[in-house]
Amino acid sequence: MANQARGKVTIDVEECKGCGLCVESCPPKCLELGHELNAYGAHPAHYTGHDCTGCGICFYCCPEPGAITVYRVKPKPKAAVPVPGGEYAPAL
Repeated sequence: MANQARGKVTIDVEECKGCGLCVESCPPKCLELGHELNAYGAHPAHYTGHDCTGCGICFYCCPEPGAITVYRVKPKPKAAVPVPGGEYAPAL
């Protein structure tokens, strides 16, 4: 995706069991299984650092409570443009 990320994912590698459900369910494919092993002896998922839409599907698919946290990036406010009559309207 060429758009800037609208979200961010953090994964607690010690909670992740490496099942891969989040990786398979992620629409923009911004999650992947890591190479290192965690305490469970599994390859935990990790966020690639780009393309997250903040949809939260990975969070809802994860069977391990607390392993995934999804943050939505607050969009920048649109600038107001002056309109005739001295009032302002939001930019399109």
